[in-house]
Parts: sequence; structure tokens; C-alpha cells
Amino acid sequence: MSITNNLQRVLGALPQGVRLVAVSKYHPDEAIAEAYEAGQRLFGESKVQDLVGKYERLPKDIEWHFIGHLQTNKVKYIAPFISLIHSVDSPRLLVEIDKQAAKVGRCIDCLLQLHIAEEETKFGFGLQECSAYLDSDAWRELTHIRLCGLMAMATNTADEAQIATEFQTVASFFQAVKAKYFAAQPAFSALSIGMSDDYPLAIAAGGTLVRLGSCIFR
Repeated sequence: MSITNNLQRVLGALPQGVRLVAVSKYHPDEAIAEAYEAGQRLFGESKVQDLVGKYERLPKDIEWHFIGHLQTNKVKYIAPFISLIHSVDSPRLLVEIDKQAAKVGRCIDCLLQLHIAEEETKFGFGLQECSAYLDSDAWRELTHIRLCGLMAMATNTADEAQIATEFQTVASFFQAVKAKYFAAQPAFSALSIGMSDDYPLAIAAGGTLVRLGSCIFR
């Protein structure tokens, strides 16, 4: 099937309120252009150098999301144009995003990345660590970032029950965080969970952003 057909199939199955992040990392400009021509405007990249190049070459109405591990020394390259950073995995990174956003006169939307998977290789805040950080109120002093929600990756396993449980854990934590810290901030509404192999489980748990690559760019 073509990229266009894959997109139409996926979008047709997404419920209202769930947005598709087409994960275009490792894929050439031509593949992104085909998806763009089919109406897709939201794309996700995980390498800063690749993202900057694609931003410069492709249409400027694309909404670029950064979904990979972001090093603090690379933030400055994407600060002028990035729409949403999914993968804020430390207070230090959030401070740097705020600093670079201030330099270019922007407020950058961010998600806090949670570590819920069993693999040690994945990044992110533990649930208790995230709660402690939000309790500290340090983030309230950052005037050039806006916290818009949470992101997480499930364990890479064929056990759907485990994946569903992990997504439910994140969704419950998201609701608790929203009620405690962001009740008066409607912008805190994004739950970025689910990839090509598990996104139906993510949607069932309440995910609002699904990051799909292989089921679109085959």
C-alpha cells in the first residue's frame, strides 16, 4: 500500500480527539512530501540534525514534534521552530529549553517523559520523581515553556496485557497530575502514548497523541 493509503486507513480508525504524529525519522523528504500532499501536517523526528534539515527543505506549515532523546546542547538548533517536545526527561533539560526559547522570543510546548517500561535503556522521570519535581514548583519559574502533558513508551513486549496495564498506569497518573497541578490550565491535555505496534491499546487507555511510523512509511 502507498503512504497515502496507509495514512487514510490509520486516520479513518482514529477516534475524535486523537491526533496522529507521523514518525518520519529515517525517511526521506519524498516520503514526507507524499504524506503532506495527502493532508498530513504533523510529523515527528528524533534526531536534531535530521529535523533541522527537513525543516529547512520542506513546507513551513508542517508542525514538527521532537520525539527522541534530546541533549541539552542541541536544544538551540530546534528552539526557533519546534511545535512540541515530547521527550523532556529531566529538570535540567526543561531549564535549557526555557533558556533557548527566551533567546528566540518563543514559548515552547513540552511534555514530561515518564519511564514506565521495564527496559533500562528508555529515558524519563519515574512516577515518584515526576511528582516530586512538580511539587518543587521549580517549573513554575520557567516563563518560556508550557507544560502540555505527558509522554511514555510501553515495554517492548508481545504481552498486550502488560502494555495495557502500563498505559493505564500512565493515564491514571496523567489525570492525577492534571487535577493537582493544571486544573486551571486547559493546555495540559496531551497524553502521548502508543506506537505502530500498540496504539489501539494506547487509545483505549486515553492517549491523545499516537506516534506512528512503520504502519505509514513502509
